[in-house]
Amino acid sequence: MGRDPARHVDEADAVVDLDGALVTAAFVDAHVHATSTGLALEGLDLTGATDLADCLRRVEAAGRRARGGVLLGHGWDETGWPEHRPPTRQELDRASYGGVVYLSRVDVHSAVVSSALLATVPEVRGEAGWSESGHLTRDAHHVVRRVARESITPGHRRALQRATLRRAAALGIGSVHEMAGPDISSAEDLSALLALAGEESGPDVVAYWGEMGEAGVARASELGAAGAAGDLFADGSIGSHTAALRQPYADADHAGHAYLNAAQVRDHVLACTRVGLQAGFHAIGDGALDAVTAGLAEAADRVGDEALRAARHRVEHVEMVSPEAIRTLARLGVVASVQPAFDRLWGGADGMYAERLGARRAVTLNPYAALSAAGVVLALGSDSPVTPIDPWGAVRAAVEHRTPGSGLDLAAAFAAHTRGGWQAARDDAAGVLAAGAPATFAVWARSGTAGGLLPEPDEGTPDCLHTVVRGAPVHTSD
Repeated sequence: MGRDPARHVDEADAVVDLDGALVTAAFVDAHVHATSTGLALEGLDLTGATDLADCLRRVEAAGRRARGGVLLGHGWDETGWPEHRPPTRQELDRASYGGVVYLSRVDVHSAVVSSALLATVPEVRGEAGWSESGHLTRDAHHVVRRVARESITPGHRRALQRATLRRAAALGIGSVHEMAGPDISSAEDLSALLALAGEESGPDVVAYWGEMGEAGVARASELGAAGAAGDLFADGSIGSHTAALRQPYADADHAGHAYLNAAQVRDHVLACTRVGLQAGFHAIGDGALDAVTAGLAEAADRVGDEALRAARHRVEHVEMVSPEAIRTLARLGVVASVQPAFDRLWGGADGMYAERLGARRAVTLNPYAALSAAGVVLALGSDSPVTPIDPWGAVRAAVEHRTPGSGLDLAAAFAAHTRGGWQAARDDAAGVLAAGAPATFAVWARSGTAGGLLPEPDEGTPDCLHTVVRGAPVHTSD
């Protein structure tokens, strides 16, 4: 940042005068879905729909632009609408003029689909989570999601993935963790993303493949994934009533759906540990986290705590986590990959979580301070497209937690979104600005706040002037 080029080492290839700009370690988004994020960036975005009628108007307009093509959309959230319900398939049929429509809910754990799409997979009617309304969850949702993603051509997929990586680079992100799997994307989708990242400059892509058992471990190894981990579902989501709870939902007569038990978790963790891969699970509800932490503890009983600590397994989301579960995660060196925007959007005593769980349970979610105090490594991410890629917003949300006492201080939040992401991928050398460390950093136009690190809410996101990954520029602002 100094103005005297003579102060720089003689072997520098170039000297850049940053004129007082702020240089930080680059961010890591520890949980993304690149192709789906590209669709949200370039396709039908329903996150801003104010009510059911607005949602359907957007579908109709997009259907006209699609000219009979498959219509893929994302982001509707009925909890803020006066009607308090998603559209039905009959309403989608009318809005799309009978087209093939797939619209994922904001949490991507359910979707509404049109009759034309259902006609292509009549067997879906026998799957768990089926509804005549066209609002599908669980296995039925997985079936129609596969149909939707198969409509994306290889060329279109490449363009969507490129859009995601360029967006990440423009936001000062030096690495993204792609959460792939048979129920989320496909092996072809993951291979294409890794090929793109190898061919074009951009953020590092750390791949995870969420498939259980020996077959999943073998496939993860074949794909070059860091682990058979990520969105390997122990449960679903709170918004779709599919997160597995100890006690029933406040607004439903059931406690969600558990997809894994402790024995299955144990066996998967052991299989990954034996071959040096990370294991990891998607776990949101306290029932799911009970199963995951019990399985981790049983695996440690077989091979020892140190073997698990060396493997550095991870759990995604970790929202409804008990003190007992936190102690197990800390003891076994398990990384908590968390999304602070979830709390910003749905947390507190009066948000969607309170509606689903009741205020008493809702205010206990996402206890970042307790996790950090126990020694659990935190890695921040977006789960994009569930929430947008927004690293500064995630740092702010972690600091300004909606439950007092559950947030992080600024230094801890920033570290969790930089070094924590590298640690989650078992790269302890990265994520710091130090001599000898990888040259992965971002350059920011300073804001007017103290230190220029966290801008005031009305100042917006700091402008990223440059992003450099392992010494190579991947973004320079115009």
